[in-house]
Amino acid sequence: MTLERSSHNPILTRHDIPDIPLRLTDVTSVFNPAAARFGDAYLLMLRVQSRGRETFLLMAESENGVEFAVRPELVEFRGMGDRTRDVYHIYDPRITEIDGVHYVMFAADMDDGCRLGVGLTRDFDSFEFVGFGADEDVRNGVLFPERIDGHYVRLDRPNRVSLEGGPTSGDEIFLSTSDDLVTWTQIASIARGRPHYWDERIGSGPPPIKTRDGWLHVYHGIATHFGGSNIYQAGVMLLDLTDPTQVVARSRNNILEPREMYELVGQVPNVVFPSGVIVGREDEEGFAVADSTISIYYGAADTCIGLATTPVADLIASCVD
Repeated sequence: MTLERSSHNPILTRHDIPDIPLRLTDVTSVFNPAAARFGDAYLLMLRVQSRGRETFLLMAESENGVEFAVRPELVEFRGMGDRTRDVYHIYDPRITEIDGVHYVMFAADMDDGCRLGVGLTRDFDSFEFVGFGADEDVRNGVLFPERIDGHYVRLDRPNRVSLEGGPTSGDEIFLSTSDDLVTWTQIASIARGRPHYWDERIGSGPPPIKTRDGWLHVYHGIATHFGGSNIYQAGVMLLDLTDPTQVVARSRNNILEPREMYELVGQVPNVVFPSGVIVGREDEEGFAVADSTISIYYGAADTCIGLATTPVADLIASCVD
């Protein structure tokens, strides 16, 4: 099974980003968005890159999940200016709602590597900084949409592998827990990259989706064995509902790979990077309805944003193909 790309793709490009002097003017790219539903609105938190190769976060809003208007203001986390460590870039946000609060987990480049930061919002107009984790060099952090055994739970990816011609990456997804969203305890490795196949290096995509069959998790995989080209693709796995350290099933094939020109050509060629997800319908107990549509928002070639959709049931079926 492959996802169905929107006929409007790419749904956001650099031409859709308004100038925000003096920080952003004639931007270079927009990619790797977080996604959320808030009331009747579809929201994206965008990673926008300036011509100075600085990164900023902006919000975009839509009535239909396809046509987005970008707000002409930067996302600023109140209290983040009080930090003691220099932060060069914040990027690749993921949004998770827990008990009516929307949490934003994002990567932050510092002198001693990448750290995961957390912010929160209750209205998507103002944002509050929670803190940075004191973890090792780590990326691709995503929160589960509910506490498990009283703890916050996240998936993350320690950066322990140097890609040839690229940044430090990883080939293993871990599950970690916390009581305050700042101090995290690594519990277990849940999945590793598969050498020689499409997902030699892996990392989490959007936050897990609660289904009757388990926690449905879209992840990205990197094939590194094609000479000088690393190919970023998307796959999916199911985690046990009560013990998400256990992988119930995992797709053998990718569910989305670079095929269109906007995915093949850009700042980083051959990239689809899933980072935002919106579920069409949930039942009264919070489970995704099997025949409802999942919308996956992804970065394409680190240059623009694409949208792909599929029914929940089809994505679950892909895990066991």
